[in-house]
Amino acid sequence: MPMQRMPTDYEISADPHRLDVEVIHTFLAKDSYWARGIPRSTVQRAIDNSICFGVYHGAAQVGFARIVTDRSTFALLADVFILEAHRGKGLSKWLVRCVVEHEDLQGLRRFLLATSDAHGLYRQFGFEALGNPSRFMEIVRPDIYRSA
Repeated sequence: MPMQRMPTDYEISADPHRLDVEVIHTFLAKDSYWARGIPRSTVQRAIDNSICFGVYHGAAQVGFARIVTDRSTFALLADVFILEAHRGKGLSKWLVRCVVEHEDLQGLRRFLLATSDAHGLYRQFGFEALGNPSRFMEIVRPDIYRSA
């Protein structure tokens, strides 16, 4: 896949010390369809136990992706977003490319993700619908973060 030239005022980093948990939590809790209402403590615990990528415009975090992985055989891509004001610049493609090319995510037997609306983005990087969905099982609690 040809390398896309990115705006010079953006950068992607996997440095966990640069992550702005407030930006991440606010987006996930208020703007995402998959984690609406998620507590900040849950976001922090997820970050602490994952490989995370931040997209930065200057010093401000404007995007995020999180990988749950054993760094040997399996990974799950989760919580991918670019803030609305920064969309349409190719940042999500650049972010996913950085994720799939990360040195700790090479040679995996299985790399999964779940999406409701971005199949076209992920297909560009080799993700496909489950080849044998009958082999997978799940427990889904879509409203787990919403207050009763």
